[in-house]
Amino acid sequence: MNAIVLMLIGFVAFTLGYFFYSRFLANKIFKLDPEFVTPAHEFEDGVDYVPTRPIVLWGHHFAAVAGAAPIVGPAIAVIWGWLPAFLWVTVGTVFFAGVHDYGALWASVRNKGQSVGSMTADIVGERARNIFMIVIFLLLLMVNSVFAIIIAGEHIAVPSSVIPTWVVIVVAMAIGYLVYKKGMSLLWVTIIGVTVLYGAIWVGSVYPLSLPETVFGLGAPAQWVIILFTYAGIASVLPVWLLLQPRDYINGIQLFIGLAILYTAVVIANPTIVAPAFNPNVPDGTPPLVPLLFVTIACGAISGFHGLVASGTTSKQLDKEPHSRQVGYLGSVGEGTLAIAAIIACTAGFASLEEWEGRYTSFTAGGLDVFVQGGAHILETAMSLSPDVGETLLAVMAILFAATTMDAGVRLQRYIIQEIGNNNNIPILTGRTVSTLVAVGACLLLAFGAGGAEPGSGGLIIWPLFGTSNQLLAGLTLMVISVFLIKLGRPAKVTMIPLTFLMVMALISLVIQLGTFWEQQNYLLIGLDLVVLGASILVALEAIRALREAKREAARGV
Repeated sequence: MNAIVLMLIGFVAFTLGYFFYSRFLANKIFKLDPEFVTPAHEFEDGVDYVPTRPIVLWGHHFAAVAGAAPIVGPAIAVIWGWLPAFLWVTVGTVFFAGVHDYGALWASVRNKGQSVGSMTADIVGERARNIFMIVIFLLLLMVNSVFAIIIAGEHIAVPSSVIPTWVVIVVAMAIGYLVYKKGMSLLWVTIIGVTVLYGAIWVGSVYPLSLPETVFGLGAPAQWVIILFTYAGIASVLPVWLLLQPRDYINGIQLFIGLAILYTAVVIANPTIVAPAFNPNVPDGTPPLVPLLFVTIACGAISGFHGLVASGTTSKQLDKEPHSRQVGYLGSVGEGTLAIAAIIACTAGFASLEEWEGRYTSFTAGGLDVFVQGGAHILETAMSLSPDVGETLLAVMAILFAATTMDAGVRLQRYIIQEIGNNNNIPILTGRTVSTLVAVGACLLLAFGAGGAEPGSGGLIIWPLFGTSNQLLAGLTLMVISVFLIKLGRPAKVTMIPLTFLMVMALISLVIQLGTFWEQQNYLLIGLDLVVLGASILVALEAIRALREAKREAARGV
């Protein structure tokens, strides 16, 4: 199979989805109103509620939801063959992720910028909201922990990524200050910022940095995890215009430059996909394709985390309701494009089937490293780019997106803890400082307690449960949107069909993983699995009750 053909099929599917399906959703389902007063204007405070230009907000949203997951998930899932992964990414992006991300943003804007968990109380019921908050908190816990461990591992594997990864923080804060406080043109600060970022990539490739092997008995992975969460905690309480928005925006720009370089290299190199369409010789211990494919690839096809970002931070910055189509649906298309690039790099970036099989020796053998090395090989073949520079470029691209997801994730976790404090009359949890410390402390406990060869190194141990919880959350979010649509007297098939599929696949996956964790005697993940499973079933039952009630009310014309 030619990689260019795969790339073109994906691009055509995404283009048709945006220009036709998202327009149908805007006109017939969500009925967007340009005169509707969005929460960004109603509650403008200069910190969380900030009316934002759609291109900047799209950059924030896309960067916050992309992360490393649309790379890591496909890089693992191609072990079953490239065709199942490709089909799930394309179909999932157009018909699952698009309506989920778009719908979560729209529903939150229509409910005063509440998070999907908080607005569940008004749409489904108070009891469902309290249970839903547990699922959301645990998912954010896993997202932040997994991404911190992945970033730490990549900093160690590619030390040339350290300088550019941290330089971008300074670049982002400069952009925020110059645009919002000095009124400089976004075009010029973008050009300068991107130039500095790519200059830092070259510097990093020349001057790689590494942490000491041990500090106070902690190895480099643990040191990086602590540094990353210290940064994320500070970033989560800064005004969105100072760091979160500009960091996500500049990362969105650099990602598309990086994707353009990678896709251009694919066109020039014209590589052949050496991996099989369906792999009949998967390594021992590989779980079944169905249902695990649909939770291994979450981000890149559909992801519940996107609903948290859309309703947690993005909805508070939406200037006009019609912008939700560009920000929400097009954001999911951007992530699907990244997932296809990951599939191509991990299946066409090797010289032969034997070399590919040599990398995929176990289910967790694939991941960010395979993407970086496969992509760097394509860049070297097409553009004579040295392997060191190519690996640095792709590693930085992945790390920056994982880092922006952590930024948004810790901020969202702080919001959730504050909402729990407000809803349950626990004043100590409502302040920014305490809620941030609780969020960061919980993430560190999971990152250090999940397992692995040493503290802070167990990222892919958490990954399967993270993916399953992510898909359950997506299904539950679609349930909330469905109830809201039915209460408004609008058709809900566009959300009901994907939510049914996701809930079935994710619940079966949770049961399968429970057996795996039991065999491994990983009691921490057994406990998390059981809590997520029980809470999800309870929320689903509450949502089914609310759906029936909403249909009865609609039939009575209430």
